[in-house]
Amino acid sequence: MERLIDLHTHSNKSDGSMFPREVVRHAAECGLTAIALSDHDTVDGVKEAMDEGKKVGVEVVPAIEFSVQSETETHILGYYLDVDHPALAKAMEEVVAIRRVRNEKTCAALNKLGFDVTIDEALAIAPSGMIGRAHFARILMDKGYTSSVKEGFEKYMSVGKPAYCEVQCMTAKGAIELIHECGGLSYVAHLHLIKLDDDKLEERLKEFIGYGLNGVEGYYTDYTPEMQARYQAMAKRLGLGISGGTDFHAKMKPHISIGRGLGNMAIPYTVLEGIKELRRKVFEEE
Repeated sequence: MERLIDLHTHSNKSDGSMFPREVVRHAAECGLTAIALSDHDTVDGVKEAMDEGKKVGVEVVPAIEFSVQSETETHILGYYLDVDHPALAKAMEEVVAIRRVRNEKTCAALNKLGFDVTIDEALAIAPSGMIGRAHFARILMDKGYTSSVKEGFEKYMSVGKPAYCEVQCMTAKGAIELIHECGGLSYVAHLHLIKLDDDKLEERLKEFIGYGLNGVEGYYTDYTPEMQARYQAMAKRLGLGISGGTDFHAKMKPHISIGRGLGNMAIPYTVLEGIKELRRKVFEEE
């Protein structure tokens, strides 16, 4: 029986709905061998997840997902970083401050569109106090403004939509270098959301390679089989590693199932083995 993994999941330490331990137990129930807890701009749930993983037999990779400055939308995943590294703690202080500004701008934009939403309502469904677009999208759905969380993103809060806020703290260079400083590997998430054609995307990735980028998300929930093949071929041409995940958020994005994506996409354990081998090579060379 093939061992399957999911290297892109979120807990209620950022914008998921499950506690970190619940994400791990859910992964075990769904037959996954390993997951990465990759919350947005925080590693607060990683140790809880790793402890639960030891109890239920699920390998948990310490991870994070950084949103970085971009004319569209660019996220950088960090795997196997030291969650106790002083450089990470220092960077997080500024990231959290900028995230508050972004949330205020998003809320104001939604209000301007006529939606009755508040920061306090978002905080009420964010136990950790770390709120993001998914919380506002959930409120829109709960109040009947939209039929789903996905609709809220697509109509109002994705790139180019009226309530999207481009304010970010970190540059791609800064995020990649920080992940490396903390002993981790950096991978660009959900390549299609960068919204560049393949030639321009490849040029962008070459730029990131210059900063020390290690790989890209070659498997993802919304990739069609054709997209998956293109992105994996692009990674191979560029000498980049491959990761893969669903972007699981539980009730905050109920259309996404842990470990499975479009066209019954599933990620084999060999992907994680490749990440481990690449990490050995990268840090042994230093």
